[in-house]
Amino acid sequence: MASITLDHIGKSYTADVTVIRDLTFDIKDGEFMVFVGPSGCGKSTCLRMIAGLETVTSGRLLIGERVVNDVHPKDRDIAMVFQSYALYPHMTVYDNIAFGLQIRKMPEAEIKQRVQMAADTLGLNAYLDRKPKALSGGQRQRVALGRAIVRNPSVFLFDEPLSNLDAELRVHMRAELSKLQRRLKTTTVYVTHDQVEAMTMGHRIAVLRPCGSDPKVSNLTQVGTPMEIYDTPQNLFTAGFMGTPKMNLLKARLSDDGRDVLFYGVRIPVAAPFAEAARKHKGREVILGIRPEHIGAENEIDWASDTSVSGAIEILEPLGHEVIVHFEVQGQTVAGRLRSHRSLPNPGDPITLKVRTDAMHLFDPVSELRLS
Repeated sequence: MASITLDHIGKSYTADVTVIRDLTFDIKDGEFMVFVGPSGCGKSTCLRMIAGLETVTSGRLLIGERVVNDVHPKDRDIAMVFQSYALYPHMTVYDNIAFGLQIRKMPEAEIKQRVQMAADTLGLNAYLDRKPKALSGGQRQRVALGRAIVRNPSVFLFDEPLSNLDAELRVHMRAELSKLQRRLKTTTVYVTHDQVEAMTMGHRIAVLRPCGSDPKVSNLTQVGTPMEIYDTPQNLFTAGFMGTPKMNLLKARLSDDGRDVLFYGVRIPVAAPFAEAARKHKGREVILGIRPEHIGAENEIDWASDTSVSGAIEILEPLGHEVIVHFEVQGQTVAGRLRSHRSLPNPGDPITLKVRTDAMHLFDPVSELRLS
C-alpha cells in the first residue's frame, strides 16, 4: 500500500486551455478518497495523471515517497477500473481476470490461486467459464474489479465504475466496493459525479470544480470527511453541490448590530458559530444557507423555532418517506421538507414553515467563502 501526494499539480493542453490548476492535498495510506464534482471539473483527468495515462504539466505527484511524474504506468504499481468494463469479449471470465498476470509471466499455479481468491471475494466462481456477453452488467463490473484485485497493487483507481448500472445495482455495488476496500485496506481513489456515492463510500471527499480562466482559482474547493463537507461547507460551491436536495442559498443581509439575518421581512437570529463573524460583517449583504431538512411544518419538526418563512408553493416532490416542497418567497425559491404525505397541499397554495435557525450557514457573496 502507499500514500499519494499531489503537490501543486497542474494540467494544461495549451497556453489557453488549463483543466487542472494547483491541486494540493494528500491521500493517506489505506484511505478511500473520493473525487466528486460536476462534468468538466477535471476529476477523471486527475485520476489519469495518478495512473500515468496523462502527463503532469506542473507540480509533483508522489506515490509513497517516490516522485512518479515521469514513471511509466506499468511501473507505478496501480490498478485501474474504467467506466467501461473494457473486458476482452473472446475470453472467459477466468482469462479476463488472469490476463494481466499472464503477460507478466507469473507462474500458472500462482495465477490460478490469485484468480480463485478474487472469484471467491467477488462471488464469481459460477461464472469463470462464461464469456462477457453471457454476464449481466453487475457481473461484468465484478470481473473488471477482479482483474484489478489479482494484481495486489499499492493503489486502486476507479473512474465512475458504477455509472452504467441501474439504480438498484448501483446501491448494491456501492456496499460491495466499500466492504471490499475495508477488507483489502488498499489505498483507493474513486471518481464520481454522484454525491450519494461520495458521501456513502469515501473516508474523505475532495470536491472539485472547473478552474476557469482565473489563474488564482484552483479546482479544489474542499477536502474533508463526508460529514465535515456536509455540515461545514467552506464555500458556496461546496454548499450548493453537496446535498440532495441542494442547500437553499438565499440573498440576505446582516442587521446593523450583526445579531440577525434579514431575509425579506424575516428576522433570523444569527447562529452561535457565526456570532463573532456576523459582528465583523454587520450591515453587509450575505448569502444565507439553510438545508431543506431544516425547514419544516410546525407539527412535524423536532426542534424549537420561533422563526417562520411563508410563500406560495411552486412544486411538490413526493419521495415516499418525505415530500420536498418548493415555494416562492418574493422571487427566491426555497425548498423545505414535509414528513407526512397523507394530505398534501397543491401548487399555488400558501404555506408557512418553521426554520431551524441554529443550522444556518453564512457566506460572503463576493469571496464566496464561509464567514469567519
